[in-house]
Amino acid sequence: MKEKILIVEDKFVEADYLRLMLTKAGYAVMSIAHSVVQAQELIKNEKPDFVLLDIFLKGKLTGIDLGKKLAEENIPFVYLSANSNEEVLNAAKATEPYGFLVKPFREKDLLITLEIARYRHEQSSEANSRKENILKEKLLAIVNDTDSWEKKMLKVCTTLKPHISFDYITAGFNNIHDISTRAISFLRIGYDEYQKIEITELLTIAGLSINELVTLVNNTPYDTMPAIVTEKSFEQLCNVSSLTKLFSQKFQIRSYIYFPLHLSNGEVFIFCFYCKRPDTYTAAHIGVMNRLQKTMAFVMESLLGTEKKSNLIASKNNFPHTPANANGMLGFKENIGKSRLLLNVFDLVTQVAHSDTSVLILGESGTGKERIADCIHNLSPRKNRLFVKVNCAALPSTLIESELFGHEKGSFTGALDKRIGKFEKADKGTIFLDEIGEMPLDLQVKLLRVLQEKYIERIGSRDLTRIDVRIIAATNRNLEKEVAEGRFRLDLYYRLNVFPISLPSLRERTEDIPLLADHFIKYYNLKAGKKITGLSQTVLKKMMAYHWPGNIRELENVIERSVLLAKGTIIEDTILSAAQKDAFMDSRMKTIHENERDYIIIVLKKCNGRIWGTGGAAEILNVPPTTLKSKMKKLGIQKENIE
Repeated sequence: MKEKILIVEDKFVEADYLRLMLTKAGYAVMSIAHSVVQAQELIKNEKPDFVLLDIFLKGKLTGIDLGKKLAEENIPFVYLSANSNEEVLNAAKATEPYGFLVKPFREKDLLITLEIARYRHEQSSEANSRKENILKEKLLAIVNDTDSWEKKMLKVCTTLKPHISFDYITAGFNNIHDISTRAISFLRIGYDEYQKIEITELLTIAGLSINELVTLVNNTPYDTMPAIVTEKSFEQLCNVSSLTKLFSQKFQIRSYIYFPLHLSNGEVFIFCFYCKRPDTYTAAHIGVMNRLQKTMAFVMESLLGTEKKSNLIASKNNFPHTPANANGMLGFKENIGKSRLLLNVFDLVTQVAHSDTSVLILGESGTGKERIADCIHNLSPRKNRLFVKVNCAALPSTLIESELFGHEKGSFTGALDKRIGKFEKADKGTIFLDEIGEMPLDLQVKLLRVLQEKYIERIGSRDLTRIDVRIIAATNRNLEKEVAEGRFRLDLYYRLNVFPISLPSLRERTEDIPLLADHFIKYYNLKAGKKITGLSQTVLKKMMAYHWPGNIRELENVIERSVLLAKGTIIEDTILSAAQKDAFMDSRMKTIHENERDYIIIVLKKCNGRIWGTGGAAEILNVPPTTLKSKMKKLGIQKENIE
């Protein structure tokens, strides 16, 4: 007998149909609930293995309300829904269900979704347990290292980082009494680079005396249990003289979580993880901390004992800028920048690369979605297999099915030979579906079945071909809005959105503009045979103030032209035109699509309406001409807009 399933559905016919399908497949239907209240009573009496949960139910409480409770109790559930608007979809996503079925659905769809949900639940539980066991082993191994106190503490912090992210971390700051206190902190300055900040350095940075610093510590409350400090509680601490206010001012911190270790001698040694985002830490991090309590207490007692024996003598080598891993940037070298938002993206890539989880990369045009897809593939176990890239926007709707799944000879007019599709070519490797939001609805259904059932059927063939492919998809569209407006299937969206990665726009990471500009200058110096050494301060200020609707792609094009036009060794002027600046001012209250439309019109005007060939708009925008034509049609750009 398979799992016990609770059906929560207020329509009798649909609920009974579900019961029949599940019973036929060997599942035990525990009961059928017609409301959230009834479901809660049933769950109190007997815990189900799975819940099939309709979102829209009779009564004040919805399926989403019940989903929150199920998530807290670690009961896996799958949502059922006929339609959802953007707000409902976002609320449903936040409860982290294990699947999503769109009504009406086939029996096969139901059974496959349940199998996937069961697998995901088992894997997530087992994977989390395995990860935490590996984490404990790594922490214990640090005790026997022969490195200095500082290096061991850095290893402890960087070992914790994949599980509890941070921009700044302190250890033992709650025990500051004099200049020789056992306290240390690390500020993240790169993907895998950290600046060590001990008490003496912090006093210099803050311009404080040790007594003044002790006062700040005393004004910063710590509990005996781990806790998250964010939003109102964080703001309250910033209104008084406290460590929180100091770190907020000096390191742009907006939230933190603290981890008190209760040592055997009665002392409390606190780790604080600080982040520049207000929404990083959750109850799940508290759970990790609680499970690490004994291991971390043992590790710190050992390290503090070692430090005492060595009389606080530690090597200062490789500080203040210490790479925790010499190969830390491996796989990211083509992605330029050290901004917090970009480093967060690198962290997510590192977490997901080694699994076969589907990834959805989100971001505006020109933010580097394909580069991130490359990173995921190159860091994965499939890196030596084929990486097949498909631009869904560039393929004609009449040919896209053949391109993806292949066809047999004679299967349609013009099919002169047998064709192997992109999915079949990518078998055992990775497929990148760029601009997935452009895919026609009828093909979305077929793609969903391929993702669920793991086989493809060539056009004109009756044979099924089993495939093993890792999916990475990308789009510059708001898929929640596309789902709400009926242009993208909810079940496909949920199937792709297992692990979303949102790329920041260039205007959100302006601190990376100098690094990017320098990189492009060096690249186009080689191509043009020039010796440009950099930008003038005036040009750099203009670039830092500009809105960059075309993001990194636009910056690259600006640098390329500036290198070609520069008369000396310094770029003294840019091609940021008055029209572009006007577009920037107007775009403050415009949507992403409106900004994109304005920018394309500006480029087309500069090219006198020419799309194709050298110097054409497609070349400047660095997109295929067919993609540009498609975008122009979608954005309503006509000849009269360009003249």
